Amino acid sequence: MMYKIENLFSGYIPNIIGEYKKSAVMILLVEENGEPNVVFEVRAQNLRLQPGDVCLPGGRVEDTEIPREAALREVKEELSLSIEEIEYIGEMNYFITPYNAIIYPFVAKCKNKNIEGNKSEVDHIFKVPISFLMENEPLLYELEIGPNLKEDFPYHLIKGGKEYKFGRGKLLEYFYSYNDHIIWGTTALIIKNFIDTIKKSPSVLSLGNPMPAARALPVKGH
Repeated sequence: MMYKIENLFSGYIPNIIGEYKKSAVMILLVEENGEPNVVFEVRAQNLRLQPGDVCLPGGRVEDTEIPREAALREVKEELSLSIEEIEYIGEMNYFITPYNAIIYPFVAKCKNKNIEGNKSEVDHIFKVPISFLMENEPLLYELEIGPNLKEDFPYHLIKGGKEYKFGRGKLLEYFYSYNDHIIWGTTALIIKNFIDTIKKSPSVLSLGNPMPAARALPVKGH
């Protein structure tokens, strides 16, 4: 048995424990008046989940896709763009939510400034200048999360029973207010990390310069 365990784990590739839903979103940049703007969507009112919420283009990663391909596909579908109009820049830090989901953000720029959303999924789009996001810190609310235990929890199996001190944590909820729109939740968290990454980089280009060169990538599927 020991020999078999050694063989198994000597070359084992680790993964995250548990089952997670995977989705991918795109921080899509459009240059206007010499400055990058982030494209946001307002979800269509007829959608079952989160109608009317502000979000980034994106959606579920299909079994046949890698996250980057999913992000590009969703941008095409939701914003009615061709792959030639999207130039891939790179990937961002990903987020593991407390709700068994992993969200993979990517960064790209769009050559088409006249973007119109697919009305079956997108009510309308709006753009926010990066300078606004750099200069305006979002409102922060710390949401406390912890165990929500029912009476049938086997307290008798743990030392301390009902008096056991279970761990608790905090989920950071950010809120940006731009004109008549509120950007919040996971979308705001991703944007906050995007902006913080820019601020921490000494090599980032000034906002008056063109956006960095990007590369177009093929996408599988639709």
